Amino acid sequence: MARRAVQPETPARLRLWVAVTVLTAAALLAGLSLLMARVQNQVRVIGDRAAPQAATAADLYFALSDMDAQVARLVLTAGNDALAGSQIDALGTYQARSRQVDADLQKSLASVADKDTVLTLLDQLAVYRERVWQTLTAGSSAPGYYTQATNTMHLGLLPAAQSLRSASEERLSQAYASKQTTQAWAVTLAIVLGGALLVLLFALQVWLARRFRRVFNPALLTATVLTIALVLPAIAVLLLQGDQLRTARSESLTPFLRLSQARAVSYDAAADTSRYLVSSKLAFYDNDFKRKSACLTGDDRDTSLPVASGGPDVSPDQAGQVVTRWQAYARDHQKIVGLAASGQHDEAIGALTGIRRGDAAFDFSYYDAAVAEIADARKSAFDRSMHDASVLMRGWAVLPLVVMGLVILLVPIAVRRRLAEYR
Repeated sequence: MARRAVQPETPARLRLWVAVTVLTAAALLAGLSLLMARVQNQVRVIGDRAAPQAATAADLYFALSDMDAQVARLVLTAGNDALAGSQIDALGTYQARSRQVDADLQKSLASVADKDTVLTLLDQLAVYRERVWQTLTAGSSAPGYYTQATNTMHLGLLPAAQSLRSASEERLSQAYASKQTTQAWAVTLAIVLGGALLVLLFALQVWLARRFRRVFNPALLTATVLTIALVLPAIAVLLLQGDQLRTARSESLTPFLRLSQARAVSYDAAADTSRYLVSSKLAFYDNDFKRKSACLTGDDRDTSLPVASGGPDVSPDQAGQVVTRWQAYARDHQKIVGLAASGQHDEAIGALTGIRRGDAAFDFSYYDAAVAEIADARKSAFDRSMHDASVLMRGWAVLPLVVMGLVILLVPIAVRRRLAEYR
């Protein structure tokens, strides 16, 4: 019986071949379906959770920075009827940023990992708002209360927001790494099991042709074509979406996050101009402005702050435009410092709050518009890439089940008549 089982003319060899082929197809079906579903879910996590959380944390840091800048403007223009328009604008912007901060914190609460940090931010934000209210109602004592408010911002709120942003970006990196690992396993499985299945189908076709004088077996030929039609597109889809997400991160999302941080630094630097006047020409704020300005123009490469020009953030033409506009504001800052140093306090405030070209408020808005346009374009490009990747992966969790299910049915059908000859 043992000798008969291994003899070519017995059906045992044919049954064994069919069994191995079907098991390989079943393994490919299960593995590819599960891994494709996992990749699809990980793409969704990146696009719907990890990336939005990082963007929200970056927006929170920016909004907090601008809140403090607007309070400095309010203190500087308080009691001056000629600057009532600037004061109204500063108050409106402060309220808008305050609502923006509340919305960002509400979104951040959805992350369990960030809950403690968000609660800390909410507590400190309540203290900051109390100090701001005291600042706006203190009259001649406003500069002292503003110092307390800005200390709460820079020593409490902004470091906590920085921690939140770092944590969200770390989770984003982990989400990308997890997806990359799953993608590598899926490609390897498709190559190994898909190649093995094709070899088995081809070898079975050749063996049947030699043993039973059948040149072509339509069922096996169809199964082979279906396997090729599944494996090659699956590999292509995995590699293509991986490249799309990698490019979207390096060329769109990372620049957007860095530009958001750069905008926050620029608003904080602009607020230093106001703080310099509010604090009776305290040299610390002028030096702090110069440090942040060097960071924004790319002159200080050793700083831990983000560089708004060069690298992947902006193109050379855009970088030149951004730097040129910021340098115009930096000149305004030096002009204001010079006026204040010569005792022309009212003229310094006028140069800071004026809305004509050459005034600080106009030049800063002109600079910020350029950075915002670039950042918005990068964010839109990332959103489009994520949508394209999601569309590309659509249906791939089910497709292996359908195709390999047909292959598993076709293989026994292909040998059914041959086995019937032995009955």
